[in-house]
Formats: sequence, C-alpha cells, structure tokens
Amino acid sequence: MADKMTAPAIRALKAKGDKVVCITAYDYSSGQIADASGVDLILVGDSLGNVVLGYDTTLPVTLDQMCHHTAAVARGVKRALLVADLPFGSYQSSASQAVDSAVALVKAGAAAVKPEGAKAETVQAILSAGIPVMGHVGMTPQSVHQFGGFRLQGKGSAGDAVLTAAKSLDELGVFALVLELIPMDLSKRISEAIGCPTVGIGAGPYCDGQIQVFHDALGLNDSPFRHVKRFADGYRQFTTGLSQYASEVRGGQFPTKEHGFEDRSSNS
Repeated sequence: MADKMTAPAIRALKAKGDKVVCITAYDYSSGQIADASGVDLILVGDSLGNVVLGYDTTLPVTLDQMCHHTAAVARGVKRALLVADLPFGSYQSSASQAVDSAVALVKAGAAAVKPEGAKAETVQAILSAGIPVMGHVGMTPQSVHQFGGFRLQGKGSAGDAVLTAAKSLDELGVFALVLELIPMDLSKRISEAIGCPTVGIGAGPYCDGQIQVFHDALGLNDSPFRHVKRFADGYRQFTTGLSQYASEVRGGQFPTKEHGFEDRSSNS
C-alpha cells in the first residue's frame, strides 16, 4: 500500500509536478470506494446537503451532520487524506467558534478542514490549533444568496480580488486551495502565482489538481452539470439492476433454494 497521505504530502505534490486527485465521499461505502481507487484526498463536503439530503443549497447542513458523516467516511478510509467542510454557521461568528468546530470534525475523524473564503483570522486560529486548512475561493456555495445564485465568479476585473484572496490564503499557510467556478485563465494565473496546489472544480484544466462530487463523477444522478464528466453511468446501472430485482421477486425467480438455509441439525 502506498504511504498515507498528509497535508504536507499534498502540498509537496505541486513541487514534484504531480496532479492532486480529489473526490467527495459522504458515508462508509463511498469512503471505501474512493480510497480503494487511489485518490489523494477525500472531502466530506457540505455538498452532502444537496446530493445526500436533498436540499437546494448547502446552507441547512449542520455541524452535527458533518461530524456524523465524517465519522462514517473515516471508517472506510485508510490512505487518502480526509478533509471535512466547515458548514455554514459553524465558523462565521468568531475565530474561537471556528476552532471549536474544526476540533469537533477532527475528533470525528478528519485530518484537515475546509472553510470557505479568505477569512484570515479564522484560518490563522485553526492553524494555530494544529489543524491543517484547505482553502476555497471563487464560487463559494455558502455565499449563494450573496452571489444571486450558483454563478461563475471572477470575470473581468473581479478576477483580481479572487487572485488576491488566493495569495492571502497561500501566505497564511493553507496546504491546498479549491478554485470553484472561475474562468480558466484566472485559475491559470492563480496556479502560477501561489505555492500551494490549486484544486479545481469548474475551473478548467490549468489547476494543479481536480475535485469532483462522488455522485457526479459516477453518474449517480440524471442531470449532470457542464463541469462534470461522467466516468460511469451509475444511475442507469443501478436502476437497471434494481428493476431486474423487482421483476424477479414479483415473478418468483428470486429467491431460490440456493439463497436459503436448511436446518441440518439432528434431533436424534
């Protein structure tokens, strides 16, 4: 088995010219599958609000829910670095609240945490507590109402602010930085300007790595986004399999005797 991934090991991949491979996971099974696939980093994303709990945004997700799902994923992960999102409302009030929330996620099994935005005091406080931080700029879903929807960020002169935020987080000491839904040329500028690896989602091919949502990459939904490539057609395969199961139960083909058990004990 390859060496266990750590925050310093993820940061070092950029210097070696290696791409960082990241995927989300939300439970024990998806954590196992992602880890066995050889990815470098697994994120327990607050996107579980959308893909697991059925919310329209990530905003309703609570810290308790994040801890619950982080603990489940952690039980299935052996090699990859496990990062957990700090959900909305768990770090905005104060740096001390951010540290308390980060500690709770680490106790649940995370090795690092990810807040959204360039909040220097928050990042510094978490790092001072000995917890690695992954940054996140561009389209930050917890600010969806401020942005007026899930929209491309950093267009035109607005890109300078995203670049400044990225540089600030890099200087603070984040080990990696998510760039979400920004123009490709901007992600290239940022990737060339900072020392930590950039991890793109909807940010084009010039990042130092990529992250995708587990359900999107495996085609477990029926409406993929533009930035998603379906590497499997899981939705069709799962529905086909379960349709066959339903058909065989109704038709009496399943179960058969080979799926049952006999009492082989002797009464004599």
